[in-house]
Amino acid sequence: MNRLYYGDCLTVMQEMRLGSVDLIYLDPPFKSDQAYNTIYTDETGRPIPDQVEAFCDTWTLDDERLRAIRAMPVLMREAGIADDVAEFWRLWMNALRTTNPQLLAYLSYMVQRLIPMRGILKPTGTIYLHCDPHAGHYIKVMMDSIFGHDNYQNEIIWSYRRWPVETPNFQKMHDLIYRYTRGTTWTWNQLYEPKSAATLKRFGTKTQVADFSTGKRLPRQTEEESELTAMRDVWDIPIIAPSAKERMKYRTQKPLKLLTRIIEASSNPGDVVFDPFCGCATTLEAAHRLERRWIGVDIAIHAIKRVARIRLQDRLGLVQDVDFEIDGVPRNLEGARDLWQRDKYHFQKWAVEEVDGFVTTRQGSDGGIDGRLYFAMPQTRAKARDPLRSMVIEVKGGKNVGIGVVRDLRGVLERDEAEMAGLIVLEELGDRKRANFAREMGAAGDLDVFGIKYARMQLLTVAEILDGKRFHTPGAVGRASGQERLALT
Repeated sequence: MNRLYYGDCLTVMQEMRLGSVDLIYLDPPFKSDQAYNTIYTDETGRPIPDQVEAFCDTWTLDDERLRAIRAMPVLMREAGIADDVAEFWRLWMNALRTTNPQLLAYLSYMVQRLIPMRGILKPTGTIYLHCDPHAGHYIKVMMDSIFGHDNYQNEIIWSYRRWPVETPNFQKMHDLIYRYTRGTTWTWNQLYEPKSAATLKRFGTKTQVADFSTGKRLPRQTEEESELTAMRDVWDIPIIAPSAKERMKYRTQKPLKLLTRIIEASSNPGDVVFDPFCGCATTLEAAHRLERRWIGVDIAIHAIKRVARIRLQDRLGLVQDVDFEIDGVPRNLEGARDLWQRDKYHFQKWAVEEVDGFVTTRQGSDGGIDGRLYFAMPQTRAKARDPLRSMVIEVKGGKNVGIGVVRDLRGVLERDEAEMAGLIVLEELGDRKRANFAREMGAAGDLDVFGIKYARMQLLTVAEILDGKRFHTPGAVGRASGQERLALT
């Protein structure tokens, strides 16, 4: 069955069978320090104050990334990549550590995920990696190292036009797509495009035919009459117009025509197409319309909700648990406990996003918070563009959550630029503890909005969240509809 996973593609791929995928297309976060946070603005329709802080930190050399970098040569050797390549990576990473640490963090993140992609790809499979010129040349070296220089097939230029901006440079209006195969034979369906007027005038409609099994042209007597010619590696495909029905408010959304072309060329009906950074799921729609099976992964539950409702249900008419499954989203308390045991960070992330909050790494006054829920205060027309207000959110998954957690969170509320604070706990609280928590939270007072009072500090258990309860705030931006929540339960 087709699957949509909520989680890190690295974790998902570790559970996938080797050689189980025919085609991989990935459009990962670029080294542009901006593309990966756009989902947050897209969900709310307004800039979120923390979004820059939240995702620039993705490309810093924290302890977790440094551990991954040190383990990279071992991972390469275990994956069957030559020792010389592993040694090259070790030297390159040591050089980048001081010269460009942000680039090193990005590259190590990508290599850590490209290695298992090589493993799950069939011997006849193909991978297309979509990137922009910010880090394209570095990515090319990565792909040569992991998939093999001999398996490099194309650098595809996706050329497009958009509103020009006056800069002291040529207008930057193209992306790069690197195409590699897993082995020496691969699935290939030749695509064609119209011949240019100049070609038709000079050579007419005769086209020489090639034998795809050998890659050689056949003798002249096999020429065919056609106004089409084999497709070039420069693709002129328009970006999606803001008013187009295809548009899903993702600034980095790719056209359906682009993914259709890739899937047609390198897979057949019934094949498995995998997108490890599926975002708004253009890949999944193109694959489904072309009768391919598909697997999509995204680390943001906001994307999963939107994909399940708009792409799969509304646009394609698919039914969850009949035509596709959603994995990685806890459906009951046992599932939430299991997620906590397997991946504590991802549990915290899920809890924040499930209450319509946004995960952030911006540090609060006490050293850190897990997320924020944003809301707009009712304003006069003159103040309609005032900044969003927020509720800071802390998530606790352990069994022994004490009153000190509430007091610390209250301290954050008093010192932080937030109107409210919310605490999420995995386990139920006893009557006495709940009463003590309520007393301490009540001391923080209320937020009065035109006579409607909202408790400044609030508590939710995971069981309550799974039952559909949410923090009581003025209208939260990006809040999921009941229909979207229903699709995930």
